[in-house]
Parts: sequence; C-alpha cells; structure tokens
Amino acid sequence: MPTITDIMTSDPVAVVPDMSLRDAVEVLRGNGISGVPVVSGNKVVGVLSVTDLIDFSAARTASDAPPGDSGTQSVDYWDNIEEWAPVEEEEDPSAFFRDLWPASEESVAERWENASSSGSWDQLSEHAVGEIMTRKLCFLGPAATVQEAAGYMVGRGIHRVLVMEGEALLGIVTTTDIMRAVSEGKC
Repeated sequence: MPTITDIMTSDPVAVVPDMSLRDAVEVLRGNGISGVPVVSGNKVVGVLSVTDLIDFSAARTASDAPPGDSGTQSVDYWDNIEEWAPVEEEEDPSAFFRDLWPASEESVAERWENASSSGSWDQLSEHAVGEIMTRKLCFLGPAATVQEAAGYMVGRGIHRVLVMEGEALLGIVTTTDIMRAVSEGKC
C-alpha cells in the first residue's frame, strides 16, 4: 500500500504570516495552486487557502455595505422555479466581480490592472496572511497511507494535508495528488 510520501509534493510553496494578501494571491495564481502552508522561520504556523480568501472577501464586502444593507439578497429559489430556463447567451464570467464595484465604468480586467496604481480596491494589500490563515494544522506523518490521507481529508472537509515529522514540514498532499495516484493505478 503506497504511503503519502509516494505522492506528496516535497518542498511545497509556502508563504509567511506578514506577506500581504495581494502577494499571497499572486503566489497561488503563479503556481496554479489553491492553498499553501504558512511558515514563520522553520515552523508551520498555519495554512492559507482560497477558501480563507473567499471568506475574507465576503466578510469585507458585507461589512462595507451601506447602512441598512446586509450586502446579501435573500431569494427563495423554489418559489421562482418557473423562471428558470436555459440561458441563450453565455453570462459574462466577470459579472460577480463587477457587482463588487458597481459604480465603476471600467471593465473588471481594467480594475484589476489599475488597482495598484489607483488604490481604489486595495483591501488585499492592506491585510496580511496571518490575519486570515487557518491556524489549526491538519497533518499526517510520513507513514500514513494514501487511503488514510483520503479518509482524513474527507472527515475534516479539507483539500490538502500537510506531511510532517515532528515540527518539520516534509511535504503536502492534495486531493489532486490522490486523484492522480488513483487514476495512475498507484492505489
């Protein structure tokens, strides 16, 4: 039975607690990953994931809403089911982000491009990884099997597990690593 060391990513990309969220997003995007360990010196102090960033964004959007506006809408979808119909035109994928900046004449791409120079949407630069990271570490030792890792991840509702020996970070195993191992017949 293969162990998680057979499928883990050794020497994973990591960030530090005082890194800005904007820089951390660039690390995630640049490496095509959805989460990273957060290290301080040689010690793992947390994990930053896309879920943490979404939660931060949602909390900031709701707290920045005008007085009397919760920032969300309540819709009973079952009452409106007769209105559901196939969409003839493809919806603009940037519509969600446009809603975050309703008064803007710029396209979303222009907003992202101009954000650093205009300072109009710089919440990510104003906050650090340490403010939003998940502090509870989910990890397994190197002898754990791939099946044990999969069960651990399912049981905790997580998409990655750190591989640690004592306080030393050996690697990281993601749901993609497990799917790849299964598809290649390693498990």
